[in-house]
Parts: sequence; structure tokens; C-alpha cells
Amino acid sequence: MTIPQDPVLCIDLHCHSTASDGALTPTELVNRAAEKKVTHLALTDHDTINGLEEARSAAKANDIVLIPGIELSCVWRSNTIHIVGLDFDIDNQDFQEALAQQNRNRWARASMIAERLSKLDIPDLLKRATAESGGDVPGRPHFARVLVEAGIVKNAAQAFKRYLGSGKAGDVKAYWPELPEIVRWINSAGGIAVLAHPRKYKLTATKLRDLTADFRRAGGQAIEVSTSGQSSGDLGFLTELCMREKLLASQGSDFHFPGAPWCELGRIMKMPDGLEPVWHKFRQVPGLNASA
Repeated sequence: MTIPQDPVLCIDLHCHSTASDGALTPTELVNRAAEKKVTHLALTDHDTINGLEEARSAAKANDIVLIPGIELSCVWRSNTIHIVGLDFDIDNQDFQEALAQQNRNRWARASMIAERLSKLDIPDLLKRATAESGGDVPGRPHFARVLVEAGIVKNAAQAFKRYLGSGKAGDVKAYWPELPEIVRWINSAGGIAVLAHPRKYKLTATKLRDLTADFRRAGGQAIEVSTSGQSSGDLGFLTELCMREKLLASQGSDFHFPGAPWCELGRIMKMPDGLEPVWHKFRQVPGLNASA
């Protein structure tokens, strides 16, 4: 796979560490990114920036440019949608307070998952899932690991099929803010709001066009055109949406764990010509903006 605009650059603006639901620590993640020849990386953990400080130290050691990032959950027409925030001020007080509330929402969800799985009679389920997440809020992948360790299921796939997947007992819908509020948080912190992996929501083409239009009207500035697990048809459709709404184009692997070649760090389909990359508007990253 190649990265557009400059063959020397490898830019991955969407990945996860153990600070949320990834399998690698921030340091391990950045080290792997270096092995995969990534030059610019955004760590976009779910609803937290707790991994950024560790990632920054690892990025410096590996000569990788780290872009401040996050992936925030929100609601649009009763659908859970993810918005990536890039290049924001991590010290913005209002943004930090908003993240604290989002964190409380995630803990409430984790507690509910543990309560719903209590019939499995696994001692200290929430505590063990929290340990799997490195002390941060556990998500369903962390609960899946505990179920495997407890001998309830053979592997994580089975855990999701029986207990954690859509419609199962552990599939707890959290309370998330509406889409415009999430976009406002990112914009207020000086960042760029990006509509993440649009084809993963399983929305019809018409609804996806409506979502993209509403996102742009709310102040959203970019859309992930190239991400993992999509076809060339998806790439073409998202390019159309990007151009239709006059949005910036972003890209990212959405890496969570090793061993899945379709979502490996830096492995991203070439962005079509004619789109303006989101990194042209970065304020904090030297050498990537259009005027550099």
C-alpha cells in the first residue's frame, strides 16, 4: 500500500493502545509503527488522551511525529458514531472537563456490562477486566479476555458471539452526547473533527450522505476516506462524499492489535487524487501543512 502526496511520508491518523481497547501499550504501539515505517502517527484512543504522554516519549525515541488524537463516541439519529479529533490543544480546560464526563459515561457502561454478565459467576469480573485494560476503563475486548481466561469461552471471537456482540447480554449502549456537541468540543480545543470509518456503521448510502451533511453543518471538517477493511468501491464512494461536502480527507489504519493484516499500522489504501489532505491544515505539525 502507498501513502499519497509524498512517497517518503507514511501517515496513519487512527490507531488504538491499551489506554482504550488496543492490545499494545502506547510505547509498544509506537515501536511497531516505527517498524512499519510510519513517519507521522495519531494515537486516537476512545474517549481518552491518557496514552499520549507515554506515546510522545516513544515517538521521540523513534523519530516519529506524533499528532494529538482521540476518537470520541456520539449519537446521530440513535446511531453510535465515532468522531476522531486531531491536532487539538491537549491542555484546553473545557476539553479536559468534557473528556472527564465522557470517562464517567464509559465507567458506567463497563459496570453495566459486568452486571449483565454476573450470571457467569466470574469473581471480580469488573476488577479483572480493568486489569486487562491496564487500569483504564475496560471495553468489551477486555471483558472478552477475562472470559477466555476464566474458561467460559475458547477465544475472543466466541466471547463476542455468545456474550458481548450485538444484541447479546454484554452489548451495553452507553449514553453519548449528540454529534454536534462532540464536534464543538474538538473545534473549541483548536482541533479538526473527522468523521471516522463511515462505511463501518452499516448505514445505507442515503443515510450516510445525510450523516456527512449533518456532520459538516455541525462544524465537522474532515472525513476518513481511506481506512482499514474497505473495498475500492468504498473508497470511491467516500471520495464522492468528501468532495460533495467539501471536506478535508483523512486516513488511518484503525489498528487495534497485531496479527490482522487488513488493519496494520501504515497499511492504507492510496488516497485518490484531487482531495485535500487533513494534514495540510495541522497547526502543530511542522512540514505537513500546505504552505510548508
